[in-house]
Amino acid sequence: MIATPAGSPEAGSRTVAPTVETVLAFVNTRADGSGRRELFGDGGSFAAWLAEHGEFGGESVVSDADAAVARELRDALVTLLLAHAGDEESLGEPLLRAERHLRRVGSLYPLATVVTAGGVELTSPQTGVPRFFGTVLAAVTTFAQSSDWGRIKACRNPPCHFGFFDRTRNGGGLYCSTGCGSQVSMRKHRRRQRDSGGTPSAEV
Repeated sequence: MIATPAGSPEAGSRTVAPTVETVLAFVNTRADGSGRRELFGDGGSFAAWLAEHGEFGGESVVSDADAAVARELRDALVTLLLAHAGDEESLGEPLLRAERHLRRVGSLYPLATVVTAGGVELTSPQTGVPRFFGTVLAAVTTFAQSSDWGRIKACRNPPCHFGFFDRTRNGGGLYCSTGCGSQVSMRKHRRRQRDSGGTPSAEV
């Protein structure tokens, strides 16, 4: 089943919270088999990305070690989003490892509660790169309290794993696009052909 990514003009009427966009902006920085490049490869590329994303604090002094921490946090979150999509390879021990890592990160970058007459929000009381990690955790924590937490997923097509918000009526979206859904269907078709002794078509 295909789910339309958040922000798409075809996405439908379901409202996407700003915290979803924050989480997706972070998790969709990975390289993949579709040509997207790694945006947190080193301190320089991580700093350039931060400079373009003011919601995360803008420009900061960033080290290669900071970029490595960002990749580990991101990959742990992607594992959770794959689990939301029912990806079997992400369940079990991979999911447990990701959850343990996220607990450690949460203890290193604690959040502050800001209470006003207009409402309550979580923010990071830190500065620099630690504030960035706290901002990601605050967005995740805020959105996870909603009934739509399970709708933020990662595409189950193995070369992709692109993060998306599932806008389908029943929350059963598995892929970020029709292209990814077609690739998976074609692989299954070739597998059935091989099992039946037929000639598989070209790889996708």
